[in-house]
Amino acid sequence: MKLRLVLLAAASLLLITSITSCRRDYTCQCEITYSGQPGLPDTLYRDYPITETKKKAKNLCEQNSRESEMDGIKTKETCYLY
Repeated sequence: MKLRLVLLAAASLLLITSITSCRRDYTCQCEITYSGQPGLPDTLYRDYPITETKKKAKNLCEQNSRESEMDGIKTKETCYLY
């Protein structure tokens, strides 16, 4: 009976620890630059909150990095996890 209580308590503690310790709050900051024509906006910075494990948060954040071009205007968005 004591062994069962000890095992149940240990399993509960392990479960609670694994659920709460993995996910954290991170900030994904994206730098957006425009080029190709005069009069375009200056560099913009956007912050996005992410609550996830560090590895998943980094992947989610960096997936937002991209480059595109339309009508001679180049847009480059580079995202980093903080």
